[in-house]
Amino acid sequence: MDERKAYRIGIDVGGTFTKAVLVDDETHEIVGRYSTLTTHAGARGVAEGVVEVFRRVLEDSQVAPEDVVFLAHSTTQATNALLEGDVAPVGIVAMASGPAAALAAKQSRIEGIELAPGRVLHPGHRFIKGEDLDEAGATEAVRALQEEGARVIVATSAFGVDDGSDEEAIRDAATALGLPVTCGHEISKLYGLATRTRTAVINASILPRMIETADMTQQSVREAGIVAPLMIMRGDGGVMDVNEMRRRPAMTMLSGPAASVAGALMHLRISDGIYFEVGGTSTNIGVIRNGRPTVKYARVGGHETYVSSLDVRVLGIAGGSLVRVADGRLVDVGPRSAHIAGLAYAAFAEPKLFEGATVELFQPGPGEAADHVAIRCSDGTRYAITTTCAANVLGYAKSGMHAFGNPDAAHAAIAPLAVMLGVSVEDAARQILERATDKVIPVVEQLAAEYGLDRDQSTLVGEGGGAGALMPFAAERLGLRHVISPDAEVISSIGVALALVREVVERVIADPTPEDLRAIRREALDAVVRLGAAAETVEVTIEVDAHSQRVRATAVGASEMRARSHRRRLGEAEARAVAAESMGVPLAGTAVTGATDGMRLIQAQIDGRHSLRAVDLDGAIRIQRSNATVERAHASDALAALKAQWKEASEMFLVLGAHVIDLSGIPGRDQAMAVARAELDGVPADTTVLLVAARK
Repeated sequence: MDERKAYRIGIDVGGTFTKAVLVDDETHEIVGRYSTLTTHAGARGVAEGVVEVFRRVLEDSQVAPEDVVFLAHSTTQATNALLEGDVAPVGIVAMASGPAAALAAKQSRIEGIELAPGRVLHPGHRFIKGEDLDEAGATEAVRALQEEGARVIVATSAFGVDDGSDEEAIRDAATALGLPVTCGHEISKLYGLATRTRTAVINASILPRMIETADMTQQSVREAGIVAPLMIMRGDGGVMDVNEMRRRPAMTMLSGPAASVAGALMHLRISDGIYFEVGGTSTNIGVIRNGRPTVKYARVGGHETYVSSLDVRVLGIAGGSLVRVADGRLVDVGPRSAHIAGLAYAAFAEPKLFEGATVELFQPGPGEAADHVAIRCSDGTRYAITTTCAANVLGYAKSGMHAFGNPDAAHAAIAPLAVMLGVSVEDAARQILERATDKVIPVVEQLAAEYGLDRDQSTLVGEGGGAGALMPFAAERLGLRHVISPDAEVISSIGVALALVREVVERVIADPTPEDLRAIRREALDAVVRLGAAAETVEVTIEVDAHSQRVRATAVGASEMRARSHRRRLGEAEARAVAAESMGVPLAGTAVTGATDGMRLIQAQIDGRHSLRAVDLDGAIRIQRSNATVERAHASDALAALKAQWKEASEMFLVLGAHVIDLSGIPGRDQAMAVARAELDGVPADTTVLLVAARK
């Protein structure tokens, strides 16, 4: 029997550092980590740094390449290419037949997309009437765009989401001429020719660069002896294989923040909460709801696209934010950071350096106010006072946190500022954190309201190296619980290593029938399996937006390799302990009110409500609600029980084995019944099914 261990590698490619973690596939224990500067100028680009970190993390941990069963990385390349305007010229070949031709010719002509100041993507355009489309016409249109400078082609047709054959004809012509192609129907199945074409143009503009990087990375991985599939982080929190990235690189936009969210979901086992990814200069804030990150359509150059990405709010406040003073009072904190100003944090210096130090107000950059605070030491060196320094003075940054430094040094550095403000050192530190979190609190409250988070479900999740500088103080002011990952500084790499395969299928369907919902569910399941998910692990969530008539099916599943691992199964006492900690109650106050062979439903009475946590055998919380009822049924009568419960519940979930069937995004009972029927199809009649009805 082969007792060799299996490992997963997650690599986060950031703007400054590329970090790798090596994770035990069975226990998810971190067994190695390594980081290097991101190799933007390397001969193989960022692929060079990716190869270096996975080689070094294996060598340092003495793990053989053949023991790696999963390798994935996030990438900033797509986002950076667009932000910097480093894109390939694009030519559009558009098609439509009959009366739609005139309107389609106009809607498919995409105006310039400003990617960066002075850098505008101006796609070329040719239009062919569907009735006139033949091989010669397709070749002529593509060649004309190529002669105008296009290096990549977009094929788009008015009703390509229903029939992509015209777009495929253009692909054939462009491929014969050696040009890469993006077809509109492979980017999105939503109607809206202008938005679909614009999304395809953005995807096509980064296609040559991303294909080159993918090829170099994959070649290097194979040369290193790793045979596991190479996966890439998507901007919506899942992973896809490298071949899919070659077709749809735009899906990797915002994959950096997505990686940290995946870490919160899989490593911290968060089901519902608000996450903070706190760096040195900025903080990303978003929501995890029902065990999934909230997503929206990304905007590029002020234009809507059909690229799904995390709904992230970015604030110019973080662990390295500088303090600003005017007229003897503290007027602001941030957005300028110590990193950009070239100053070290006072909290990481020695206390004796600040003997006799003075406050110096300076201008960190041209056109900026000369009211930013630096502390000048007697030897002439300067240090920054930051939110991290204030958190160290007040004890919010604790030992073990990445933000923890030298509290005595922070106290000594803030002392001259306190004199200027006419307050104690502690009061000065508190003013700094209050001004910083004044920017954070409204965003948290807005997100909680927007996504309907109950207050007692709004756990704040801290990620990133600067989490300790802001998170504990913000949580205290909000009166909310918080948790900071013990590996916050590498949480993105962990998230990449543990991420699940994900695919989203969307359609515009007016008044979808049960048959429509079953069909889109099947399509999403098949799609995610093609991307490398094990079919038995896949869960499909369906959302119906009656206003926009959009139906979205999101399929998420574990990779084949991960599905084969055998992790330790939590016992009942351990599961109750997980739930008790989450609910903030004693273990004795919890009880198991329902169980399947893959899940335990645990409840406690809190303020007259039936608080609930669904804990799986890995210890992850899959459902958390402040007030819910649980009903046990057999598969044979689960639909009747669902029908009876539907009217009284604000949200409904079915628990079947280790799967959670989330019906909360479906507005109609008949539609929900259709989805549930599809999930129960083929399940033995006497199988236990648990119905969770959340109540307001």
